[in-house]
Amino acid sequence: MILVNDIKFSYSKHEVFDNLSLTFEEGKIYGLLGLNGAGKSTLLYLMSGLLFPNNGSIKFNGYDMTKRNPKALADLFLVPEEFQLPNLKFETYVKLNAPFYPNFSRETFERCLKGFGMTADIKLDKLSMGQKKKAFMCFALAANTSLLIMDEPTNGLDIPSKSQFRQVVSSCMNDNRTIIISTHQVRDVENLIDHITIINDKKAVFDHSVADISDKLLFSSSKKDNAIYTLDIVGGGSVCAKTQDDIETPLNIELLFNAVLSEGEKISKLFA
Repeated sequence: MILVNDIKFSYSKHEVFDNLSLTFEEGKIYGLLGLNGAGKSTLLYLMSGLLFPNNGSIKFNGYDMTKRNPKALADLFLVPEEFQLPNLKFETYVKLNAPFYPNFSRETFERCLKGFGMTADIKLDKLSMGQKKKAFMCFALAANTSLLIMDEPTNGLDIPSKSQFRQVVSSCMNDNRTIIISTHQVRDVENLIDHITIINDKKAVFDHSVADISDKLLFSSSKKDNAIYTLDIVGGGSVCAKTQDDIETPLNIELLFNAVLSEGEKISKLFA
């Protein structure tokens, strides 16, 4: 689906990536994590053909994204963290923009609207930030592209809307689609994603499936002799440890993220 091959990228003298390589496969939902300034949004824009690498290549279904081939652009959709919507009714917006996406599904659009409790007669410029996000995500999902990229999609959503977001995205997922979600709100996507990619210090420092993580790590509130990382908090703590006796625990992405950044060498050896 997407091959990121040895890319380098800099903003003026600030180097963001140095020989970064990643592969994103179809049929999976990826969680892209990193500290502020690690380059998550930059990577999304590079994959979308909005930025070009200084060296290396990014290919989407065989298309070089620096060429901005119309067929490639019609099969991907980017939901940025911040955006503006025009002074139009949503129905008019759809009529104007849907033709750019050959696989646009009116049925999916209506289903997403219903999932978010919205209608197509809303005026886009009158919506709150959270409502704008939900409306734009309805169109993005209905575009039915094989690649959907979302940058901080749950920012601005209230608690019920975050639950709606998970349900709506899950209902639109299929084996031919890849969804990449960059977020700091990891608990909002904890039960949604299939694969976790963490970037730090200009490279990918962790890139594994949730299934593989569950096989090798457990997450607990009890102290473990084989603990890799312990996060002490008021009233207790959380532990990331090697699995024992085939015990599986619910994934704690926040704890995993801290463990990777603090004990990267230990984590890398475990997954080698």
